[in-house]
Amino acid sequence: MSNRLKPTESELEILGVLWQDGASTVRQVHNVITERREVGYTTTLKVMQNMLEKGLVSRDESSMTHVYEALVNKKSLGKQLIGKLTNDLFSGSVSQLVMQALGSQQPSSAELREIRKYLDKLKNKKK
Repeated sequence: MSNRLKPTESELEILGVLWQDGASTVRQVHNVITERREVGYTTTLKVMQNMLEKGLVSRDESSMTHVYEALVNKKSLGKQLIGKLTNDLFSGSVSQLVMQALGSQQPSSAELREIRKYLDKLKNKKK
C-alpha cells in the first residue's frame, strides 16, 4: 500500500468529514472536529496541507477561502485498509477479522439482520 493510501488517524477523521459534508473549508472541517475533541485550527490546517501533498484531497484556490475535497473514495480506501489489516493482523483470515469486529462492539438488531442478509447473499453466490 503506497504512502498515499495510508492515511493517519487524523487524516481519516478529516476524510470522514469531507465524505459526509462534501467540499469544505479548513474552518468548516475544524468546526466539526472540535465538536468531538479539542484540536487547534493550525493543526487541522497543517494536516489538510499534508493530505494535499499526499494526494488524499484536492484544493480549490479560486476564492479567498480554499476549499478542500476528498480525492479518495471511501469504499475503495476501506477495502484496501481492511485487506491490509486482514493480512497483517489476522494472517489473511477473514473469519478472525469478522469475529474480532463483532466481539469488540455489540451490533444492533438491524445491523445483525444486515450482516445475515449479506452472508446469505455470499452463500447463494457460491452455489
